[in-house]
Amino acid sequence: MVVRLQNTIRDYAWGSLTALPELIGVEPDGKPQAELWMGAHESAPSVLPSGDSLYDVVSAGPSDVLGAETAERFEGRFPFLAKLLAAGQPLSIQAHPSREQAIDGYARDEAAGIPRDAADRNYKDAWPKPEILIALEPFNALVGFRPLHSTVALLDALAPEGFDELTDLLRNGKLQDAFTQFMSADRDSIRPLVAALGEAVARYTGKAFGLERESLAKLCADFPDDPGVLAALLLNRVRLERFEAVYLPAGNVHAYLQGLGFEVMANSDNVLRGGLTSKHIDVPELVSVVDFEPLADPVLTATTVADRVATYETGCEYFAIHRVELDGDERTVDGVGPRIICCVAGTIDALGKESAVTLSTGQSAFAAGPEGPCILRGSGTAFVVSAR
Repeated sequence: MVVRLQNTIRDYAWGSLTALPELIGVEPDGKPQAELWMGAHESAPSVLPSGDSLYDVVSAGPSDVLGAETAERFEGRFPFLAKLLAAGQPLSIQAHPSREQAIDGYARDEAAGIPRDAADRNYKDAWPKPEILIALEPFNALVGFRPLHSTVALLDALAPEGFDELTDLLRNGKLQDAFTQFMSADRDSIRPLVAALGEAVARYTGKAFGLERESLAKLCADFPDDPGVLAALLLNRVRLERFEAVYLPAGNVHAYLQGLGFEVMANSDNVLRGGLTSKHIDVPELVSVVDFEPLADPVLTATTVADRVATYETGCEYFAIHRVELDGDERTVDGVGPRIICCVAGTIDALGKESAVTLSTGQSAFAAGPEGPCILRGSGTAFVVSAR
């Protein structure tokens, strides 16, 4: 079957007031609209035309919906979750666990009797959450630890008062100590450091760190006593152009700052936060999952695999993504297991063996695992997400 999905919009406080409504073509309602979820995660599953949730349909017959091989491989769980993400304000400094860490953390939270929907619960499920964010417009983010020599150069250029200890730690290769020290500090001790950093950023007139100056100035003003502002000094500041991406495997520290993107992840809602948020923060647990290996080149571009068909090579076992460009013609996209097709520009027909749906910008469809190759027709751009 190929059917249209009805999806839930999450109204997190950091969401944009206008980006998703403008993409979908509806009037803003004055509330932040942060994420539109497409998939079968139990907390906000998509709904089929029958009125059944995709989560319930998968649970009732995994092999029929996912395909036998995919159902066996992922123990009957839908393998990925897709989202349209619209950030009007910075998201939290965060990282996601590996599969082993998620299993262990979930078991600990269950044994402690913490309700699964509790605000102070770390692990909502027993799955990892590797993810990719593909920009639909210029998108600003903090992604992975900057190589240490570059962070030292940034600190030397800004020369904020009170940061000599941090600079010495980085010169001596002690990134984990620097990060842990910042994230564990109380707000009273952080406040003067953020103020000093803000003053240094305001004085800076150089060209080398223009993006860093832009983001740090805003973070210092908006989060005057938050350790996450200082952690931002350690992370790569990137600006993605349309269809550029960042891939975030387990342990990658990151924070999305502003922009509209298409996001795909393993079917999990596990987030360990360290700052820039009013939500639950657990610094020791965050540090326990963080990968402290610096990331020199965080930006990922697509690889062309056929005429106007490109893929994003991540090596992730939970999903594969194709971007399809159509100009009044037709494309066939192979894929394994269930697929979600999301139109991000124009109008696209998604064709199945015995059914078809027309998708306008912001709409999505689901194709069951046994459906076979995905056939798209029309004029516009669509992402096709499948199991790998």
